[in-house]
Amino acid sequence: MDTPGYIVLSRLAAQRRATDVLAANIANAGTPGFKASQAIFAQELTRQPGIDAPAGGQRLAFTQDRATWRNNAAGSLQHTGNPLDLALSGEGYFAVETPRGERFTRAGHFTLSPESLVVDPDGNPVLGEGGQPLRLPPGDVRIEVKGDGTIASETGQIGRLRVVRFEDRQQLLAEGNRLFAAPEGVEAQPDPAPRVVQGAVEESNVSPVAELTRLTAALREFQFAAQFIEKEGERLGSAVDRILKRR
Repeated sequence: MDTPGYIVLSRLAAQRRATDVLAANIANAGTPGFKASQAIFAQELTRQPGIDAPAGGQRLAFTQDRATWRNNAAGSLQHTGNPLDLALSGEGYFAVETPRGERFTRAGHFTLSPESLVVDPDGNPVLGEGGQPLRLPPGDVRIEVKGDGTIASETGQIGRLRVVRFEDRQQLLAEGNRLFAAPEGVEAQPDPAPRVVQGAVEESNVSPVAELTRLTAALREFQFAAQFIEKEGERLGSAVDRILKRR
């Protein structure tokens, strides 16, 4: 394969990843707390050393996969009336304890475990401000969660939710569709003024119509690149055949 083929191949690989990211967004359009992502690419310019470009020539530009950008805009709130459905209207995250350590989430669709622990849909305990799992007194039914995250019931105050925030939320690493992990060197800071909404869940911020439009365009670009590579292969094969016939 010659240089044009390698350039298009780099574009083809990048376009495939962009398609995967868009497909994941669409698949999670109904996942509470999910944040849409977008692949970011750049041009990597290269020049053959020791040789000047011919008159009218251009520099070669390969497609470089740089990163994945996450849209951290808040999704709309869906009011459910469930006292353990919680949403955050600010930039904070709930903290949960997983087998891999502390993780963070915007998906506040919580329930009670058989041990009266407040848990997320995967059974991970929700943490209080002291870093301990929140446990409700057995038999309590009137659960009240205030805007600052304080939880109380008919027997009195139970605790306060651990709500944290980050200086740069783009540094968080997604784990699955709901959880985020803080990489080494990124510290979770307690949110000084959390805004917790009881009886509501934050929906995904994915716009299905917009994502379907982008996916359609991405698939077309993928097909164009694949067709170019196919034609380039035919051109090279034809050139080799003509050379061999002359010999």
